[in-house]
Amino acid sequence: MLDIGFTKLFVIGGIALVVIGPERLPKVARMVGTMLGRAQRYVSEVKAEVNRSMELDELNKARKAFETAAQDVQQAASGVTQEVNQALSSLGSPLDDDEAQWGLDPVITPVHISPRKNWRLKRGTTPLWYKKKSGVRTHVQSGAARVARFRPRSLRPAESYRP
Repeated sequence: MLDIGFTKLFVIGGIALVVIGPERLPKVARMVGTMLGRAQRYVSEVKAEVNRSMELDELNKARKAFETAAQDVQQAASGVTQEVNQALSSLGSPLDDDEAQWGLDPVITPVHISPRKNWRLKRGTTPLWYKKKSGVRTHVQSGAARVARFRPRSLRPAESYRP
């Protein structure tokens, strides 16, 4: 990188002031600033694109390695299942003959169903009917609304009467 200190910037600014002139120097400085900003954004975009492409290559390598490992496991599992099936077929099953002789059905294990279906739902501890009976408020009401609700009919305004 360029090693530019404060003194060098001061010298460059003085020369620019003499060459460009004090009237056009602010416009030129703004334009140089915008150009430097664009250049920095372009460099950062290029760096980000290079990093993304490198990460994509690494992910592709990991995906290929995972796929080959999965295929190896699948082949090994299919080989094991074939060996187990061959061993079972060579042994035979003495229970098959008994089941056929006595007409027995195969054993079916019951599926456990939880007694509380919606266990994630929050349930209130006090029933609503008890709250109503004992006069517990179940809804929020402002003080003004409460006063208007319990105001005697003789003190209510005329338009609030309902037929």
